[in-house]
Amino acid sequence: MSHDDKPAAPAADRNLEGALWMVASAVAFTAMTTLIKYLGDDYPASLQTFYRQLAGFIILLPIILKRRRAAFATTRPGILIFRSAAGTLGMILSFYAFQKMPLADANALSFTRTLWLVPLAALVVRETVGPLRIGAAVIGFIGVLIMLRPGVGGEFAIGWPAAAMLASSFLFALTITGMKVMTRDHSPTVLLVWAATLGLLMGIPGAFFTWRWPEPFDLVLLGAMGVLGTITQGCYIKGMSIGDAGAMAPIDYIRLVFTVIVGVALFHEIPNIWTVVGSGVVVVSTLFITWREHQISKTKAAAATASSDLTA
Repeated sequence: MSHDDKPAAPAADRNLEGALWMVASAVAFTAMTTLIKYLGDDYPASLQTFYRQLAGFIILLPIILKRRRAAFATTRPGILIFRSAAGTLGMILSFYAFQKMPLADANALSFTRTLWLVPLAALVVRETVGPLRIGAAVIGFIGVLIMLRPGVGGEFAIGWPAAAMLASSFLFALTITGMKVMTRDHSPTVLLVWAATLGLLMGIPGAFFTWRWPEPFDLVLLGAMGVLGTITQGCYIKGMSIGDAGAMAPIDYIRLVFTVIVGVALFHEIPNIWTVVGSGVVVVSTLFITWREHQISKTKAAAATASSDLTA
């Protein structure tokens, strides 16, 4: 029996393998955010972003050298430039939030990128967005308001770090929407190469204005932070590609558990009841949106298969 003739692995086995990749992604993400917070007193978010982008570029450099012009083949550089600009700014804002906020709070707010995808899908990709997804997004943003609860004197407990994370989530949602548009005629490798190259170039100005020469040990930690960011993305993509998307998405929320543990153990950050309740509402709403997207994708795939069978 040839390799191509081997039966596909059972769905349960694929989901188990995918789940392990997703857990690995969550572990790498937690380690990365821990380093972001630990180094934050001495290295501003813009400088950390530069090192993160530099590590990603170095990892992709062999592919760039091997494929050369083919690695940058595109007919729509404008969208790629805009996507990289949004991603770089979003990274700086998220790093700033992780430095200044409790890890659990910042991580919970980062999941709002799924909520932003609902209006962006309707406005940018021209997808039909039904009342269920709209309702889930509204409920999710109510969860955000719970986390940013009214404080003493009726003022919202929102500061620059929380605002930065919300803005970062919106920018990352833009990059995801842009990826949906570009993957119609671009390979994932081309998108990664453009993102890494432009991200490094766009990270230089922020690094220039906040530059300081790192101590040797700090340089190792900054490099490790960058590598962990790339590992996080790689494990996430691998897990989602192997396992069923509807089964993999909930596993990503284990990051909340990991960041709570690290926050308590290393930084003495104990989440309050508002964070717990609000993040729970956000998680439930984003899980529903993910499940709904998965069901719609399955329906479209089944319809396409049926149409193909009829025309065969």
